[in-house]
Amino acid sequence: MRRLLAFFEAAPPAPPIQDKAQIASEYKTWRLRIFYSMFLGYAFYYFTRKSFTFAMPALIEDLGFTIEQLGFLGTVLSLSYGLSKFLSGILGDRANARYFMALGLVLTGLFNIFFGLSSSLFWFALFWGLNGWFQGFGWPPCARLLTHWYSRSERGSWWATWNVSHNIGGALIPILAAFCAVNYGWRSAMYVPGVLCIIVGVLLVFLLRDTPESMGLPPIEKYRDDEEPNVDISANSKTLSTKQILVDYVLTNKYIWILGAAYFFVYIIRTGFNDWTALFLVKSKGYTQIAAATCVFLFEVGGFFGSLAAGWISDRLFQARRGPINALYAMGILGSVLLFWMVPPGYTFLDSVAIFCIGFTVFGPQMLIGVAAAELSHKNAAATSTGFIGWFAYIGAAVAGYPLAAVAQEFGWEGFFIAMAVCSVVSLAFLIPLWSAGTRPIAEAAVTDAEPNVV
Repeated sequence: MRRLLAFFEAAPPAPPIQDKAQIASEYKTWRLRIFYSMFLGYAFYYFTRKSFTFAMPALIEDLGFTIEQLGFLGTVLSLSYGLSKFLSGILGDRANARYFMALGLVLTGLFNIFFGLSSSLFWFALFWGLNGWFQGFGWPPCARLLTHWYSRSERGSWWATWNVSHNIGGALIPILAAFCAVNYGWRSAMYVPGVLCIIVGVLLVFLLRDTPESMGLPPIEKYRDDEEPNVDISANSKTLSTKQILVDYVLTNKYIWILGAAYFFVYIIRTGFNDWTALFLVKSKGYTQIAAATCVFLFEVGGFFGSLAAGWISDRLFQARRGPINALYAMGILGSVLLFWMVPPGYTFLDSVAIFCIGFTVFGPQMLIGVAAAELSHKNAAATSTGFIGWFAYIGAAVAGYPLAAVAQEFGWEGFFIAMAVCSVVSLAFLIPLWSAGTRPIAEAAVTDAEPNVV
């Protein structure tokens, strides 16, 4: 066991590189490689997280499960993932991101395959819960890498561009899963994503590295002359204990609690529309399974553009302040939910526009709340702080499983939309007070041989 734990320890610092030209060259190469590796890996995490969602209609026909039973499985995934995201976040601040992320992806692929081999609710719940647990190994290493390899004045843009990885994964999986389910049965919609994720997980071992210091490079703040205004960056992961990280920078940080509360309601909305839109369109508006999956594809496309816009605008127009963008996007969520609710049956184009708008507005705060948590905490508490608010988020996602399914079962789809509208209003109420959080000016990136603040 000790050897296993040592395998996941953060990579030790390498002898510092002294040549400035070599430092610039190495940073340019590794920043791009770290980025596309994270992007690829996290996109595939979504293959095994959402495969079941789009196999649901075929699974209902094959095994006769009810909406409430399938909602229960969604709640199991969300609770296990949320708890894992928090606990693995604590570990993630002191673990080697390279191996941590790769192992989680391999194991989620394995449990997708086991799910596809099962037929009873008990085994479904067990394997889907284990899938959720190892899904929690995906975010913390990415939060660690994004805060160690990319500095504050540019981080919104990099983080936003990385964040659309799950929009791409989320956009591709409904098409892949629906195609497999329709042509080869719902079990193939679990097997194929599972095998693909095992392959990509092995690839990550060869592609990723841990921190710049482990490569002999200076810290990113020093390289780009770009301060972290809210924390003492002289305190590093070696001098900060796990207790200090958790207590001083997370549990006693009022901003983290407010962000967590907002995240809870944003994730009810995000998961509610992601998981139930396809079924709503099939059952309520007469869509085919493929047509409904295509509409969910537009939810992810909207999220792709909404996430990118949120990060870039916050960097360039709001001087890396995340609060105003989060609040403005939350207003947009409410308007988009009301639009989708009011579209009558038979107006496919309007349904598509509304779903796109919901994705656009939801994924802005879904991404930027995480950035804000990392920046209003400490660089070396990024995985813990984002994991902590992620716990709130996936309790919200759990509410979008069985409880929301029960609302839809009892009160119909009108009850579903009322719940979504209420969540939109409450999330806005939490985000408006954070409009001015983190307003200290940031240093200009003055390193002449650094690449521009764009991705």
